[in-house]
Parts: sequence; structure tokens; C-alpha cells
Amino acid sequence: MKYLILNKPYEVLTQFTDEAGRATLKDFVPVPNIYPVGRLDYDSEGLVLLTDDKALQHRLSDPKFKIEKTYWVQVDGIPTEAALEELRRGVVIKDVKTAPAKASLLEEAPQVWERSKPIRFRKDIPTSWVEIKISQGMNRQVRRMTAAVGFPTLRLIRPAIGPLSLGELQPGEYRELTAEEVDKLKTLTAGSSFGTGSRPKRPGSAPKSTGGRHYDSRNNSSRKKRF
Repeated sequence: MKYLILNKPYEVLTQFTDEAGRATLKDFVPVPNIYPVGRLDYDSEGLVLLTDDKALQHRLSDPKFKIEKTYWVQVDGIPTEAALEELRRGVVIKDVKTAPAKASLLEEAPQVWERSKPIRFRKDIPTSWVEIKISQGMNRQVRRMTAAVGFPTLRLIRPAIGPLSLGELQPGEYRELTAEEVDKLKTLTAGSSFGTGSRPKRPGSAPKSTGGRHYDSRNNSSRKKRF
């Protein structure tokens, strides 16, 4: 089985083909027969997990497991505590209320790479960064959430999914997961997706080994900073 994470650049589709000729994952990951777990918008950046493990793909995509995703969001303006509290309680998007999120204003901008196309700046309106953690997967959810509380998203980066983080990966770089990381993912999603989560354990039964295979990370001395 193969398990990779990619730092998806801005304006890259989270798929391997595109009839319109836009950049896709194929331009950065020359590994056959793997597929992304979930999606990251064309105009968003950051961590995408790819694997050929169909069972794990299914479980990670199942909302019942509530795998937390972390986003760094550069917004127009400086959100008030009241706006952040709205995000924490959940906001209504097209008659659907989002699940409670974790939201906090970052005191300093994260030290990230320059985007290929700079964001628009307005001289009289400052920008700020918010960290948002959610476990839902509605279409363009984070952007719609910040807009709903009056602070439109200018830039969106996903630095982490569950126990996985970008580390020092720069845009377009990828690496294989370690055996420990694979084991953590399988532990997070063990059970109910295949109808076993509600069954009581038999007395004295031992947990099954995940049998994770070890993968080596790529080294790159020019990378900036761990996330």
C-alpha cells in the first residue's frame, strides 16, 4: 500500500486529469494508481493525502469518524471575539447550520511560502489570520463560514489533517508517510465504518496489529519551517 502527503499549490486541481488543461496532481506526484482522500479547492493550498488503500480512503471520508482538519485562513479585516464565537457555535449556510468549530485569531501570521499570485490588499483595511478546525466537509465550507460572519477569506491553507502535518514540505513537494503515521490513521478510523464499532469487545481479546509498513521521508535542506 502507498500513503503520501502533498503540499498542494495554489490553483491546482485535486485530481489527476483535467480536460481544460489546468494543473493537476499529476504534475507533482508521479506515482501511479493512487487517489486523493477528499478534496481541497482549486484556489486553496496545503495538505492532501493520497493513497491506494481503498478501505482507509472510505473510512477517512466517512463523516461519522469526524477527522479534524486544520486551516489557516487569511481574512479581510480583524475578526471580533463575537465573530469567532459564531464560528465556534456554527453558522447557517444555505439553511444548514455547520457543526461547532474551533476558531482562534492567530497573534502572528504563520511563516508560510509566498503564494504564486499575491492576495489583494486594500490600503485602509488590514488582514489577519484565523485558525479554524472542523471535521465536516461541506463545499467551500471554511470560505463560506468566514463570509457568513463578515470576514471574507483571502487565502486558505490546510496545514494538517488529524495527526498528519505538512512539516517542512513546500508547495509541490510530497513525501511518504511513516509507519507510525499510517498506524495513527488506521487507529482513528478503526471500527464502525464496517459495522464493528458498536460491538462489545470479547473478554481478553487483544487489539489487532495494523501491520504498518515503514516509509522514509524526503529530505530537503532548503525548506523553511515546520508547521
